[in-house]
Amino acid sequence: MFTQYVVLFIYFIILFSIGIVASKRTKNIEDYYVGGKKLGYWVVAFSVRATGESGWLLLGLTGLGAFAGVSAFWVVFGEVLGVAVAWFFMAKRFKRLSDKYNSITVPDFLVSHFNAKTNTLRIVAATALSLFVVIYVSAQIDAIGSAFESFLNWDYYIGALVGFAIVLLYIAYGGFLAVVWSDVFQGILMFFGLVLLPIYIYFTLDSGVDILGSLTTIDPSLTNIWGGDGASFYTIATIFGYAMIGIGFLGSPQLFVRFMAVKSEEEIDKGKWVAIVFTLLTDGAAVCIGLLGRYLFTTTGQDVEGVLGINAQNVLPYIVENMLPLIVSGVYIAVVLAAIMSTIDSLLVVASSAITRDFYQQIVNPKVDSKKLSKISKKVTIVMAILALSIALIVAVSSPTRTIFWFIIFGWSGIAATFCPVIILLLFWKGYNEKGAIASMITGFLSIPFFEFIAPNIPTVGIYFEQIAEMLPSFLMAMVIGVIVSKITKE
Repeated sequence: MFTQYVVLFIYFIILFSIGIVASKRTKNIEDYYVGGKKLGYWVVAFSVRATGESGWLLLGLTGLGAFAGVSAFWVVFGEVLGVAVAWFFMAKRFKRLSDKYNSITVPDFLVSHFNAKTNTLRIVAATALSLFVVIYVSAQIDAIGSAFESFLNWDYYIGALVGFAIVLLYIAYGGFLAVVWSDVFQGILMFFGLVLLPIYIYFTLDSGVDILGSLTTIDPSLTNIWGGDGASFYTIATIFGYAMIGIGFLGSPQLFVRFMAVKSEEEIDKGKWVAIVFTLLTDGAAVCIGLLGRYLFTTTGQDVEGVLGINAQNVLPYIVENMLPLIVSGVYIAVVLAAIMSTIDSLLVVASSAITRDFYQQIVNPKVDSKKLSKISKKVTIVMAILALSIALIVAVSSPTRTIFWFIIFGWSGIAATFCPVIILLLFWKGYNEKGAIASMITGFLSIPFFEFIAPNIPTVGIYFEQIAEMLPSFLMAMVIGVIVSKITKE
């Protein structure tokens, strides 16, 4: 245990060092929120991927692989497709326009693009972003508590508080630059940690072991790409639910703000392949880890309580605890924390920008000077972080059977359904207008709780909505309503 703590201590020292160095480079509000728009492609590519994955990848997707089997590869397909579309078809257009408008936040970008005459668009965008970011951050804090509990046998609540405090310290010092450079460091840890682990596990097994055959014996659905029910309507709904998780890469502010920060469009051309390869290898490796974990701990009898079937997100902690040397297991604990923290820090900076820049500076006090605004930004970051922590602790007490995968997906879906339809339509359709954008955001925002809590209870069709999940129908509703309202209000 001492060895693991030493590794974690080194990891946290590196994070704090990044925060201190970044703070010296943060001179104004543009530096704090978009790093002065001077970042290279490696930095942006790793930062986008580290931010887009989170504890969902390390604990959630590995757990889905253990629970659902090879059908979890539909998530990999959806994620790779989403990342490819964002980088190949959207990033350069978005970068070009955001530079033209001199935007440093996504609400800034929207107001400039539609030449908004009132603050309605900015208020709707900033409000929706703030609310769903807080939910998403609370899910990540929950994942931190679970990680400390699973790996180090800490009390869940102490783990959540410690992880929360660490992230908050280096964000408050360095802002966006601290976030981006810590993302690069943490992204590298995630990449090698995920890709190397299934290779290591495979070569530690006895030669000639039939892993797929054993998984089929455990449960035939584990080796069926269509899941347990074959190619049925129910299965198709499930697959859509898995694959459409990739929609969130098509305009979510915490990701697209990186395209604002990149140095030039040429850097995007270089970075797209880094982002795609990173996604394919890490997501595919996560599912493989889940499959190998299900095989290992079922066939060896260690899964005596059926934990991997009931609470499959424990599969990675099981592997780390039972198969790796202490020093290596310490590294993997750092990898999991890296995945979670790289998303929390990015989200908090985005949420802070929505309150500080889009509410306070643009609406309440347009004459505020840059230094004062930077100080306000740090205070707002702390307040929003505390709010997210409160939600995480309340949910932990009231819903002890929650799973990290779906808790995180709810926050991810809310941001995606509110903003992705807007970004897609404004980039590719000239007929899209301000009223259509407002309608899209409100529709996406309200559709998430409807399709999460109400639609699954509708007789006959509710079971399909439950499997599809909330993102796809909410996204489609926001797109359709945006198009209709734009046509109706066309000048």
